[in-house]
Amino acid sequence: MGRTRTVDREQLLDAAEAIIETSGAAGLTIDAVAKAVGISKGGVQYCFGNKDALVDALFTRWGASYDRLFAQTMAGSTDPVDAVRAHVAATRRTDEASAKSASLLAALAQTPEHLVSTRKWYRERIAKLDATTPEGKRARLAFLATEGAFMLRFFGFMDVDEAEWESMFDDLQQLL
Repeated sequence: MGRTRTVDREQLLDAAEAIIETSGAAGLTIDAVAKAVGISKGGVQYCFGNKDALVDALFTRWGASYDRLFAQTMAGSTDPVDAVRAHVAATRRTDEASAKSASLLAALAQTPEHLVSTRKWYRERIAKLDATTPEGKRARLAFLATEGAFMLRFFGFMDVDEAEWESMFDDLQQLL
């Protein structure tokens, strides 16, 4: 009979996010995660195998969080413009800690396998919009503006306080 698993996968992911926040993407190593939770490197490797699998798990975790917010707003709609509205709403509610971690992992997303999935995700988000109609054009513009606002704020390219953030997203909601 094997030993009872004592390594908590979520605790390891929490530690990985904390490392990224404090040390940047370059600081994320299997050894750093192990030290942060007080286990051996083998314990981290038992859960994830390698750093790429750890990064995949972080992307999956963040994606699931976004998907929950997105689905709440969509409420069963299949309208592509509603999908952009849901994207705007989910992005608006993104918490700063997750956004900082995600932005720092952007460097890791440049690996071919992550870049392919990221490009696919973006293409799917706007693929069903009818960009020949005024409504479709506004929705596409709102989607792109949402992504731009997110990246400017959370990559640290532009200081945006909470009031300005809310004002921008009010404007995006009105555009839609």
